[in-house]
Amino acid sequence: MFRRASLKDFDWAMLFILLVICGLGILQIYSATHDTIWQGSWWKQMIYVAFGFVLMWGVASFDYHILLARAYPIYFATTLLLLVVLLFGHTTFGSTRWIKLPGGIKFQVSEFSKMAVILLVARFLTDLHTEVVEIRDALKLAGLVLLPMALIAKEPDLGTALTYVPVLAVGVFLAGLRWKYWVAIALIALVVVPIGYRYLQPYQKNRIVSFLDPERDPQGTGYQLIQSKIAVGAGGTWGKGVTKGTQTQLRFLPVPHTDFIFSAFAEEHGFIGVTFVLLMFFVLLMQVVQSAQTAPDRAGMYLCMGVGSLLLFHILVNVGMVVGRMPVTGIPLPLMSYGGSNIWSTFLMLGLVNSVRVRRFVN
Repeated sequence: MFRRASLKDFDWAMLFILLVICGLGILQIYSATHDTIWQGSWWKQMIYVAFGFVLMWGVASFDYHILLARAYPIYFATTLLLLVVLLFGHTTFGSTRWIKLPGGIKFQVSEFSKMAVILLVARFLTDLHTEVVEIRDALKLAGLVLLPMALIAKEPDLGTALTYVPVLAVGVFLAGLRWKYWVAIALIALVVVPIGYRYLQPYQKNRIVSFLDPERDPQGTGYQLIQSKIAVGAGGTWGKGVTKGTQTQLRFLPVPHTDFIFSAFAEEHGFIGVTFVLLMFFVLLMQVVQSAQTAPDRAGMYLCMGVGSLLLFHILVNVGMVVGRMPVTGIPLPLMSYGGSNIWSTFLMLGLVNSVRVRRFVN
């Protein structure tokens, strides 16, 4: 019965959108790594994407209530793995974010912890059985979410740690936290954020300074942002074409196949290409929201909106970063940036959305 229901009710529109976005990402990775030491990355990305679709289908085949019932064990297991990463993880460029597996594969636990936090938030809020969430319950949930955030920030990976915030905020908002508490949280944030700046790593402070004034150090901390903005502007209306972008191909643009893939894409595909890919992301998010609207229960709604809020945060921060509207962070562009862990975690989360969708008519 599930097989008939899955073929009938699976979000095929989402599947098509994913194929388009991932296909554009693979094309851009091929172009950005052309004649470089990373020139084989595009076919590795194809393997990551293909396996990602398998993972999405596998998660969609599970009743999401089964996963919700195990939300706390999953949460504690991933949190324990984050601690293992800090103690025994693989260090690259000063950050300890990965567990090295046989075959040279590096496993980034923080990416998969995102799904665990989404499950945790949905389970916690569903178990309250109330129309309005009290501040004490919101604080308990915040404490649970802040634990993996703190471990990830310690790696250090503040960008990934911050992606957990929208999941918590959207979940508590939908659960009905009173507006007076939101005002109090905003006021506290105004006090805490300036104090928190003092405890940032030097490179994190430099990123904020370069965001505010990139010309202050054009050959140092401001270099990435300046080159990214030049690449975006150089694309014009139609772009320079695949493997034709000067900023990308002449290696002025740093890491054009990972964090700054959107800059490389804008240079080679122009305003038309950027508009198209952003439209694809918008439709993808609307498919996730539609699944939330048609969810058979509040738990399903929390899951879908948690996934949607996290993806939206990723897109806004990454795109804002490359055009100089957000500080430079290590947050990748979903489904396009090179990397197995982020691709697989994204497909796992979208599989969770489809698990809700295929059961929307179940009473």
